[in-house]
Amino acid sequence: MTWELRLYQDRLSNGVSLTSPLAAANRVIYAADGAATIDGDVVGVDEARFDAGAVDTLASGPKGATLWRWELDKVGAPDSMIDAPGVTSAIKLTAAIDTLDPGDGKQWLMRCDSVAFPPGGCALTHVHQGPGTRCLQQGRIRIDCNGHSAHYEPGGAWFEAGPDPVFAQADETEPTRFIRVMILPRALKGQSSIRYVNDADKDKPKSQSYRGYSDEYIKL
Repeated sequence: MTWELRLYQDRLSNGVSLTSPLAAANRVIYAADGAATIDGDVVGVDEARFDAGAVDTLASGPKGATLWRWELDKVGAPDSMIDAPGVTSAIKLTAAIDTLDPGDGKQWLMRCDSVAFPPGGCALTHVHQGPGTRCLQQGRIRIDCNGHSAHYEPGGAWFEAGPDPVFAQADETEPTRFIRVMILPRALKGQSSIRYVNDADKDKPKSQSYRGYSDEYIKL
């Protein structure tokens, strides 16, 4: 069975209050701007919330909110864009994942974290132990993978399958930071998923820094 990791953007105007807007799903909601109250929990700017259940209530803060929402679902399942007054929903990126075993729901975890670079920083050629989608929060970045280079600005999203070697080069003039959600083996809870392709790079100083938001087991 093939799964999809979908990244939505929800813009909520000031004063929006919704009841039962989202069905149950393995989900991470990150506040890219403003703040929202989700089932009684306030998620402020640059905060994230994981949940495997339905969202029963969702309300925007006094300045509204821009939410980035990652959901893991089966290929072909209906999308979960929010259709309500004062809300604009869109799918930023959908990526198919065919490496998850639906017969073992305890095998995987869903991680949300951020990766930050100083001006001119880079991530040396590396792979990860699971797939994931990234969304650029600040700065600019170039991603080199499989002989192709892509450039991203704030709000730009891209998918990394995991085993494909990637080199990331941040902008030379300003700090750069992206938010990512990955689906990783259960054994990696609390541990890094990165592996450097070249042995000589393993002990070199690294310019990137990390911030963790959630690291939760999921059932498929």
